[in-house]
Amino acid sequence: MSESDPRFNEFVILQAQNAGLFLGQIPDPRSGQKSINLRAAKSVIDSLEMLASKTRGNLTTSEAKLLTTALQNLKPLYQAAAETST
Repeated sequence: MSESDPRFNEFVILQAQNAGLFLGQIPDPRSGQKSINLRAAKSVIDSLEMLASKTRGNLTTSEAKLLTTALQNLKPLYQAAAETST
């Protein structure tokens, strides 16, 4: 297995932060307000799931762990936000 690519880690972290923003976990840097956009959050989470599927077996241990952890953290947040919005 090759060395960890820092760009991969940065990409996953950026996407996780975007999902956190869309789930109201992080205030919007422009307005300082927290808001929920379930559609955008779902799109980011779906993209991370697709990335995990397409890269399975090709990631370093640390890359796989980062991606898995991001999804494990985001999915319950999405579920909670979806439940409170209905």
